[in-house]
Amino acid sequence: MREEHLAEGETIVMQLRTHPKKVIKPILLLVVLIAALVALWVVPLPVDGMVLGFATIALVVLGLAAAAGPFLRWRTTRYIITNQRVALRTGVLTQTGRDIPLYRINNVTFEKQLSDRFWGCGTLVISDGTDQPGMVLDDVPDVEKVQRALQDLVRQGKQLSDD
Repeated sequence: MREEHLAEGETIVMQLRTHPKKVIKPILLLVVLIAALVALWVVPLPVDGMVLGFATIALVVLGLAAAAGPFLRWRTTRYIITNQRVALRTGVLTQTGRDIPLYRINNVTFEKQLSDRFWGCGTLVISDGTDQPGMVLDDVPDVEKVQRALQDLVRQGKQLSDD
């Protein structure tokens, strides 16, 4: 989020991206496809050049399709916590966003599956007491620290409004 998108007096407290684990599988698949491509060209096979060329193009297209989408989604998904709101921004071609003002947040929970504990991330669910489902932030790095910081910001905001 750029400074010009902030309200007056609003400051960014945290700006996060989903955990890089999101791109590990696509990168591993890309490595396997590159290894298959190298083997295709190095190992002598009884096929003509046209079949070899078609197989090369197919492997390159498959590799790009498998890795580009998840990588672009990872690069374009951001979680921004300011002193006034929580914002989710995502999208490659069409960017979408959702904001929840801190004063409307009534519950912040996290979930860490076994694999999440290994990677040091988790899912953060922010509820705001409206009819809309909570904001779900997937694969948040160090999710417990982010949850505590967000709860502190919500408490500070409620104390200021009570005074």
